[in-house]
Amino acid sequence: MSDDTKPVENGARNRHIILTSHPTGHQKPIALKWGAASAKERGPVVGTLGAGGQRNAIGAHSGSYALYRALAVASGALSPEHKPDLTNTTPATTIGPNPQWSDPSKIVSLDPFGHTVTESFAEHIAAGLDIRPTIAVTKARLTVPELLGEISSGRLHPDGSILLESGEANVTKVAIEPVWHLPGVAQRFGTAEAELRRTLFEQTGGMFSELVTRPDLKVFLPPIGGVTVYIFGDLAAIADPACHVACRVHDECSGSDVFGSDICTCRPYLIHGIDGCIKQAQENGVGIIVYNRKEGRALGEVTKFLVYNARKRQAGGDRADAYFERTECVAGVQDVRFQELMPDPLHWLGVTRIDRFISMSNMKYDAMVQQGIEIVERIAIPDDMIPEDARVEMEAKKAAGYFSEGTAPAPEELSDTRGRDLQDY
Repeated sequence: MSDDTKPVENGARNRHIILTSHPTGHQKPIALKWGAASAKERGPVVGTLGAGGQRNAIGAHSGSYALYRALAVASGALSPEHKPDLTNTTPATTIGPNPQWSDPSKIVSLDPFGHTVTESFAEHIAAGLDIRPTIAVTKARLTVPELLGEISSGRLHPDGSILLESGEANVTKVAIEPVWHLPGVAQRFGTAEAELRRTLFEQTGGMFSELVTRPDLKVFLPPIGGVTVYIFGDLAAIADPACHVACRVHDECSGSDVFGSDICTCRPYLIHGIDGCIKQAQENGVGIIVYNRKEGRALGEVTKFLVYNARKRQAGGDRADAYFERTECVAGVQDVRFQELMPDPLHWLGVTRIDRFISMSNMKYDAMVQQGIEIVERIAIPDDMIPEDARVEMEAKKAAGYFSEGTAPAPEELSDTRGRDLQDY
């Protein structure tokens, strides 16, 4: 894009469109040294349009929300020249630097310095360069109704610091936008960078031509949702070998997490994770919830609901023995979450060991272990927290080899485990 955008009286913008898809000789992207030990040596990630030829990233900040920003600009509600005033936006608590930040193989899907741009790149900002944070760190109180039930039953005890008498929990909350270092992402998936770039270009309908025409740009800001991390207790406990770490890595399911749908175990497992994190923090440790925006196994909610209908209408009803097959029939694959990038936020926090991993997912477990994170104990969801209609999912996962404290169901048990029919709602 041209950086000579000028608003005119009727709200339209009279400008030339300058494509950035090919090098022109005038572009001078700011150098990036991924995996450098310091922010100054690494250099800033510059994805803002006003940076002109200094941009060193493909795409735009804010992930999928960049499209809403475009609507705001097109409608005249937002000036395309707006620069955020970042006064008083610095992190509410200090995170890092951690040793993993300087290992280019450990963090490839986020910018480890993304929360420190106002201090790390103050000189660039003072010179007029528009550099945006890709990580924000704040503090909050969580109000989760189930915690009151845990308190009344005696399974949780308020301590006045982490868990209050009101049932609220104090947390440090981190929002992370994806920043992909393409050579590192390709290596993590065992493919060539050129193949990754070409596939990303083709499967997004040619949305980002620089993926195939600008091999000099190594960072991509994908238009996808990011990650939110909820930390219970003192972050310093992460680096203390005498303290224990509890963790749940949870992939978004708005139907269950927000609205309480009982066809899956997502909200119950999330609550179980929060419960375990609070208890660990109260025992002089720390609890971490990593919440990934990967709705419907990253296949999307439309695909998920189509699969629900297919499961309920198939011959023999919603059966555990056909649970994964129905997803594959609709989507062509059982799951596209591919957890290879999932450990990055934990590396960013400095996690090297998880004492209590609250998950039954082998994919998540394997991804962490392969990335050098030790897992001491795995924690399954209690049987009494599984909704009746979700037993189809649970038994299918046990049969597929997911972690469970019980035995895997026999084939005849699997086919006998059935959910309700559509007419029963």
